[in-house]
Amino acid sequence: MLFQAKEYMLPCLNKKLFGFDCLGCGMQRSLLFISKGEFIEAFKMYPAIYTILLFFILVLYNFLFKKKVNSKIIYSLAVLNIVIIITSYIYKIY
Repeated sequence: MLFQAKEYMLPCLNKKLFGFDCLGCGMQRSLLFISKGEFIEAFKMYPAIYTILLFFILVLYNFLFKKKVNSKIIYSLAVLNIVIIITSYIYKIY
């Protein structure tokens, strides 16, 4: 069941060793929320989750079907993900 999936999540090594969250903390829980249909909670847990999923879908599509997605779109999504991740991390710290 989905609610038991928390038992199998990987712990954050950065948090265990240094005592503070890394830039990816919350992504697993966010994916769990998406799998349960709790889309707003997923965004609250990790704001970059939807742009990351879109990024990986486009990269996978580009790789599997050899149909070139405009590289500007992929690079733009990568930059957008970095900006969202860093901004949300700074917001979470303060």
